[in-house]
Amino acid sequence: MIRAVDVSLVRDGNVLLDSVSVTVRGGEHWALLGANGAGKSTLLGVLGAVGHPTRGTVEVLGRALGRVDLRELRSMLGHVNPRHPLRSPLSVREVVLTGLTNSVEPVPRWSPTGEQRDRADALLKTLGMGGKTASRWPALSQGERGRTLIARALMPEPRLLLLDEPATGLDLAAREQLLDSLDTLREEHPELATVLVTHHLEELPASTTHAMLLRGGRCVASGPADEVLTTGRVSDCFGHPVAISRTDGRWTARARRAVRR
Repeated sequence: MIRAVDVSLVRDGNVLLDSVSVTVRGGEHWALLGANGAGKSTLLGVLGAVGHPTRGTVEVLGRALGRVDLRELRSMLGHVNPRHPLRSPLSVREVVLTGLTNSVEPVPRWSPTGEQRDRADALLKTLGMGGKTASRWPALSQGERGRTLIARALMPEPRLLLLDEPATGLDLAAREQLLDSLDTLREEHPELATVLVTHHLEELPASTTHAMLLRGGRCVASGPADEVLTTGRVSDCFGHPVAISRTDGRWTARARRAVRR
């Protein structure tokens, strides 16, 4: 799905990414973690064909950046942006259907087929929004909007789903509903690959298979989640001593007290 080799990105003289490499295969679910400014969203943007790296090579769905129309490639990806700029009072179903036209508002003189409407409803049901298809966008909670946007991103049937901090601004209940929905989605679509950006281990679904830790634009650890998300490696990444534990598939992090002498 993704093969990035020695990717660097320099902007206005600032090194945002420094020789980062990652390979994402079908059915893998990656998490990108690190402190603010570590380069997580920047890397996700490169992997999502938002822009070109300064150095290195990136292949997404078998297409090399620099040799393909980025707009065409982006249409093959599911990219979830929690800051979706919609202002109109569209229904939840209408928002999801805009994923087929890759537009914020419905495209004039375009109408979905009955099969497309059924697919939108099926995705909303999978994501726990089956009873909200007629609800209006302005009336939705932040968590409901997040799950609606995931359904929207899945309408074109992408093989790769990119999620940029999908749990941002959610309360505890909404976060847990979102993560349960992602686990269900991954179970029902075993061929789907996902890459999720977050600051917090508590925001990782239990179905996470791989992880990368970033610090200062550099990869400090990458691989199977249980090998990467360890007390030592996460402490080094964030520059602060934390204790990492995993229970029922979910991770938690707690600060460790310094030993007084």
